[in-house]
Amino acid sequence: MASSSIPPPKAVLFDRDGTLVRDVPYNGDPRLVAPMPLAREVLDGLRGKGIATGVVSNQSGIARGLLSRSQVDSVNGRIEALLGPFDVWEICPHGTEDGCGCRKPAPGMILSACRRLGIRAAEAAYIGDIGSDMEAAEAAGSRGILVPTPLTRHQEVEAAAEVAADLSAAVALLLGLAPAGNRQ
Repeated sequence: MASSSIPPPKAVLFDRDGTLVRDVPYNGDPRLVAPMPLAREVLDGLRGKGIATGVVSNQSGIARGLLSRSQVDSVNGRIEALLGPFDVWEICPHGTEDGCGCRKPAPGMILSACRRLGIRAAEAAYIGDIGSDMEAAEAAGSRGILVPTPLTRHQEVEAAAEVAADLSAAVALLLGLAPAGNRQ
């Protein structure tokens, strides 16, 4: 039984690079995909509980001409081969200067993923590794949990409402298996 009074989410959305898989800047090569520790186990656990999973990822390399959408799709296919199927994918191909409503920290991709899943944004959680991930979750009205990496800035960690040491700890927070607000 969950120890938290917060109900578990109906969906858990994840940032891709640095959260589900090792961050390889502008990766267009599926052979370079390496899952983060415990990623498969965490995702399988969520799926086993009937909780939808999704990926929400900025891919500005497309706008910059460093990657094609086909390359991004190939990398995403490899991620699914390694980590199992996701219920929804949202990819922003725009650059920072494009001013779109989907690029994090804007909430567009999270809101779109929730619409596609048939849930309210408040019924979803978003796990990411940088401040713009947490800003997007907050702007969408979703619960955000930061899982820092060595590249996460100290200010981003301090600003996050909830911080977990790894994906397993983040999901434990979401499922009420760890104290809410736990800054592991």
